[in-house]
Amino acid sequence: MTETRVQVSGLNIDYPAARVVKNLSFTLGNERLALVGESGSGKSMTARALMGLVRQPGKVSAEELNVLGHDLRTLQAKGWQNLRGNGIAMVLQDPRYALNPVKTVLSQLDEALTLHQRLSRKQRLEKIHEVLRAVELEPAVLQRYPGQLSGGMGQRVMIAIALVNDPKVLIADEPTSALDAKLRNQILELLVAQCEQRHMAMLLISHDLPLVAQHCHRVMVMYQGECVDAMPAPALPDAQHPYTRTLWTCRPGAETYGTMLPTLDRRQSFSEVNDGRR
Repeated sequence: MTETRVQVSGLNIDYPAARVVKNLSFTLGNERLALVGESGSGKSMTARALMGLVRQPGKVSAEELNVLGHDLRTLQAKGWQNLRGNGIAMVLQDPRYALNPVKTVLSQLDEALTLHQRLSRKQRLEKIHEVLRAVELEPAVLQRYPGQLSGGMGQRVMIAIALVNDPKVLIADEPTSALDAKLRNQILELLVAQCEQRHMAMLLISHDLPLVAQHCHRVMVMYQGECVDAMPAPALPDAQHPYTRTLWTCRPGAETYGTMLPTLDRRQSFSEVNDGRR
């Protein structure tokens, strides 16, 4: 890790009925940082705050919320348009819902470039074919519609749209959740390779702890909107925090066939185990 690209301090996200992210702090340099935890723990909401996508009545507040030198707390619409795509981009979970079903792949890639860069038609096509090679797709895919793509191909198209403007920070929100085990590894390896080639930082949101341990540098563990544990990602198998340890050991596998998996004792307050600030 070198330069700090994302600086978050005291992040809170509030809705009328609940505070869904509580006093979250972290930094992201030129590295791969993972957010893990159960559904509803605040991972995706944290990502949405960094993209300016928390909808009303949600309210974002923070002591510091900075991406690539931009203070997100005061950023206006034009500033967001310049930052999104060029500075920070996001890959969503499911191409069936994230891609426009009535536009071809070529049209959607071209739209991403037109919105953020002033390039000629020839220059845009060159960048589109370049990013298509980067995600290992054939040129014939450009004329297809999302409904004509397999799950793995759709995921690669979403990655291509995120990468086409060469962002410095990539947020990948459970990019492998809809894929089988073989494709999950392929997509994560592709993302890691692009991060290294482009010197791009990545915030990975995932439920797949073994993939996180294999492909990320650091991991933060979230529970009920708080960070309750943090460590180098390769240390996940040896985690000592009770919540992190349960997440790791409750995975089904051949070695656990026929046995009861461990369950979480929710009577315990995990924020008391760790104050959640990193």
